[in-house]
Amino acid sequence: MTASPKDLEIGFDVPAEIGASIDDIQTPALIIDLDAFERNVARMRDYAEKMGVKLRAHAKTHKSADIALYLMEKGGAVGICCQKVSEAEALVRGGVTDVLVANEVSDPKKIDRLARLTKLAKVAVCVDDAAVVPTLSEAAGRHGVTLDVLVEIDCGARRCGVEAGAPAVELAKVVAAAPNIAFIGIQAYHGSAQHIYDPADRRAAIDKSTGMARLTADLLKEAGLEPKIVTGAGTGTHPIEAASGLYNEIQPGSYIFMDADYARVRTDEGNGTVGGFEHALFVLTSIMSKPASGRAVCDAGLKAHSIDSGLPSVFDRSDLKFVGASDEHGKIEDPNDALKLNDKLRLVPGHCDPTCNLYDWYVGVRDGRVEVLWPVTARGKVY
Repeated sequence: MTASPKDLEIGFDVPAEIGASIDDIQTPALIIDLDAFERNVARMRDYAEKMGVKLRAHAKTHKSADIALYLMEKGGAVGICCQKVSEAEALVRGGVTDVLVANEVSDPKKIDRLARLTKLAKVAVCVDDAAVVPTLSEAAGRHGVTLDVLVEIDCGARRCGVEAGAPAVELAKVVAAAPNIAFIGIQAYHGSAQHIYDPADRRAAIDKSTGMARLTADLLKEAGLEPKIVTGAGTGTHPIEAASGLYNEIQPGSYIFMDADYARVRTDEGNGTVGGFEHALFVLTSIMSKPASGRAVCDAGLKAHSIDSGLPSVFDRSDLKFVGASDEHGKIEDPNDALKLNDKLRLVPGHCDPTCNLYDWYVGVRDGRVEVLWPVTARGKVY
């Protein structure tokens, strides 16, 4: 699905031409340092292989069929995770063959779409409420498919999930008894723990959540429903779950890109980010105004990157600081007046996932040149 420059016109359909200099990319643009990206992918692939766990890379980070296929072909991923049915549909249309909707789906129309999608790819979904099970079963039967189901437990995030232990077992029994669907395991994902900066506090949170998952798995085994899959974990905590002896599948996503907030999630040794992953995703921006000494304005504002996890950092420029954003403008402190009009900067977004959803294209660069253009396949697919 890599775009061909002969079919596209810069400034109308895409922000750059393949082979062009990074200086010629129209900004703001979402760019990937392909060397750093490939190192990140290889690092997680090798780690999962060493630990003997399956890697199901989360696509909510990138929403790109090209990246998902790369992770399955070269990154050791057995499949991908999605969060929404439309996201899964878009990626399956793009060639992805194994998808876990790692979320609850309760609307009957969405469930029907999910069952229909199972004709085209291997599909699984999470449940945390027995009321949804008959609808899942009926839809799967209507389309002549078997839909895989995981029971999701609340392991500390207080988001979705049935209570761990006996309530989760009772729900699993309902799933296992229903026709056309198959109980395959449990999901225990502590989302908020991914960004606990202090390693001791983060480990304490995951030790507690792993205990809940272990209790549930043990009770399921006693009930004759031993889970084939115990899945969860993210970029910030995957080393703990992978070493637990319980989880046999992990779901990291942000590791391929990293962002400014993940840079604050430290290792146990305090000497780097968890996993040693590098910043590979940037918002390329241009200086559009230098209105006063000590201040510059770039063209990447609120519509160019998400600031829910904080403002972006200016990559590899300790002399500059991004200090504020409005719709179309970013304010940069430039105390040495080093910047001039049309200078380009790389910004590390505060939160990569929602930032990616703002763009139509990834511009992959290597050695200062545009090498690939990847569409953000599932942009806006949130239903």
